[in-house]
Amino acid sequence: MNKPTDENSIKIITEPISLADLKNVAAERFGNMVKAVVDVNQEIMAIGGDLHADEEAVMLEHGSAQENLWGINLYPDVSGLDFLEFDSMINLRPKQNNRSRSVEDIDAQNRIREVVRKLIV
Repeated sequence: MNKPTDENSIKIITEPISLADLKNVAAERFGNMVKAVVDVNQEIMAIGGDLHADEEAVMLEHGSAQENLWGINLYPDVSGLDFLEFDSMINLRPKQNNRSRSVEDIDAQNRIREVVRKLIV
């Protein structure tokens, strides 16, 4: 079930949503982009926040572990590889050997892509 939260219209996506729904979220926030935080362990994500950090906080409150959360940007009007961007300040994690805003680990990138493919239909 997709659960709305009280903070900034952030929704935790646990069931697939349509690309049209994602476009609506983009239109409400940034026009062409949706910030998202993906939990690669629980295979869920939060969308609808102004900041990845806000979405991350909601995910932590709902039981996600910090090391499983990654910030991404989704561009619903773009197809192919440019649909998903691995760029967020929350991705700076020296303890996990991630020293940039991007997700440097290819396995983590692939897990994120799998979750996004599962949740956006």
